[in-house]
Amino acid sequence: MGASNHLPHRRATVRPISNRRTISLRPTGSGATIAIVDAYDDPNAASDLATYRSTYGLPTAKFKKVNQRGEEGNYPTADSGWAGEIALDIEAVSAVYPDANILLVEADSASGDDLYAAVDEAVQLGATVVSNSWGGSESSGETADDAHFHHPGVGIFVSSGDDGFEAGASYPASSQYVTAVGGTKLTKDSSARGWTETVWNSNNGANAGGSGVSKYEPKPSWQTDSASKRTVADVSAVGYPSFAVYDTYGGSGWAVYGGTSLSSPLVAAIFALTGKGSADASIIYNNTSAFYDVTSGNNRIKSRTKATYVNTAAVGYDGPTGWGTPNATALASAE
Repeated sequence: MGASNHLPHRRATVRPISNRRTISLRPTGSGATIAIVDAYDDPNAASDLATYRSTYGLPTAKFKKVNQRGEEGNYPTADSGWAGEIALDIEAVSAVYPDANILLVEADSASGDDLYAAVDEAVQLGATVVSNSWGGSESSGETADDAHFHHPGVGIFVSSGDDGFEAGASYPASSQYVTAVGGTKLTKDSSARGWTETVWNSNNGANAGGSGVSKYEPKPSWQTDSASKRTVADVSAVGYPSFAVYDTYGGSGWAVYGGTSLSSPLVAAIFALTGKGSADASIIYNNTSAFYDVTSGNNRIKSRTKATYVNTAAVGYDGPTGWGTPNATALASAE
């Protein structure tokens, strides 16, 4: 996979919005270090993040940007498409965990070699959580590439993709060493929680959260569904376009973003906030009651695709949403 391109899992729709307030959890004390790995440079990352945080009444960010060698400066070529991804990722972490130390590691390009080097550098620089909102097709060489995601004591979170079940499992979401994050749609209701969730699928159109069974990755010991190899996803969060992002490099300011590009940094930040950021995906499978089960919807885009638990929500584990979405209070008590 060394020279292959890895595209970011894009926002499904973008539209201008008016200014809105959100509710964020605010821990006390120094925050964990959450790394965001993306390709190319967003020259306006720091200033756009400052605007986002001031708009929502958040304190000044503890933010650092480096290249894939850990240098502050000598950044990669600027890219407006990836800048939108960067803005989404760092602002999503801010919304959930304002006190986090946010480390943005920019890979020189969207090739596997560069992105993998950026993941390794993020860990070297002290990140205990790394979020990756990018991926590509699987290949027979990916099990060798897995070394870049095998960092015991560091939680590696990866978006499952935005092209539905039929696109197949995406790498590195399919790696046995990461936590694969699928997408949901949130709808406000009158329940005690205040929300209901379904699998994110844009009206059975062109975008839906990814899932699938890996062609190459062995089954992790903690995953016990009936597929013979690694199944994606493990967990999920909102992917339906619903998150306000401020982006001025390629964007024109405020817009609404979504996709599993949103889901991954949200889940990474929730795990970090609850003190579980350094855990691998086994913590999900060992504490299933700490997640809101998603039991309706599917990520099939082609109407003739057969419904199975790998592409259709069900009680308990399913491919599109894993074991569901985090209940932060319960997750904080998980062991």
